[in-house]
Amino acid sequence: MTQDTPPALDGHDLKSRALRDLVARGHVNQCSDVKGLDARLAQGRLTVYGGFDATADSLHVGHLMPIMTLRRLQQAGHKPIVLIGGGTTRIGDPSFRSEERPMLSDAQIAANIAGIREVFARYITFGDGPADAILVNNADWLDRLDLLAMLRDVGRHFSVNRMLSFDSVKARLDRPESLSLLEFNYTLLQAYDFLELFRRQGCRAQIGGGDQWANIVTGIDLTRRVTGQTVFGLTAPLLTTASGAKMGKTAAGAVWLNADRLPPEGLWKFWRTTEDADIGRFLRLFTDLSLDEIALLESLEGTEREDAKEILANEATALAHGDDYD
Repeated sequence: MTQDTPPALDGHDLKSRALRDLVARGHVNQCSDVKGLDARLAQGRLTVYGGFDATADSLHVGHLMPIMTLRRLQQAGHKPIVLIGGGTTRIGDPSFRSEERPMLSDAQIAANIAGIREVFARYITFGDGPADAILVNNADWLDRLDLLAMLRDVGRHFSVNRMLSFDSVKARLDRPESLSLLEFNYTLLQAYDFLELFRRQGCRAQIGGGDQWANIVTGIDLTRRVTGQTVFGLTAPLLTTASGAKMGKTAAGAVWLNADRLPPEGLWKFWRTTEDADIGRFLRLFTDLSLDEIALLESLEGTEREDAKEILANEATALAHGDDYD
């Protein structure tokens, strides 16, 4: 895998229920090996992880793409791992950012982790069953790394030339703000997470947002080089509304998923004011309604579209806050 570009999904006869559903609902933008991942998903239970850095004490609507992807995979019988980046948050992911993230103290990171943990259990089932999710913190292994051993055993597998070719890196190099060595090494640490989860949990796939593509394929390559095993990567599109606004952002700021940051009625109003052109897309992505039900709602015209928006608001808010949110 030598390019920071997505292989195409078109033309594949998908065999697995999970990947068919993800594609039909609009969750898939890039995949490292569509045929290979589809065959592996069809073969039986697959362990898949998604990572979330603790940059705030709540997640927001923009995080729902990877969360819902993990939810769909679990509904199809696969096992999710939710990785909280207690270690990587200390650096901050520089991908497609115009400047370095603010440095957070250990106390701030711990408080943020406490705030975001509760969100995942509303969407994903945790427990001890074969397909139950587990939650891990990459500080458990990153904090124990020895620098010289890391450079010798892991760093030797990375090509700086290749890393400089990533779109996420070039976007920063073309700006007046410098890209620090600290940030540059974020990709190495995320790749190591994938390798570590493969070793610890038999995890064979990582999901993330479209801005994570370079980090994900680097982890795939590292795992292959170190273990000789094939693992997979899948990214969701970075969503904007039909009018071009960034998904989950309003004039008042982020649309938070924790009730102490945004009351449930605020989240409900966010979904209720969805643009007409986004009704079907958001129903597919952010609710559990069947595709047939969604097709009917998407076909409504005139004032009946307001009914579809209300259903979207009810369903999406109930996922975030429970059926008795009001």
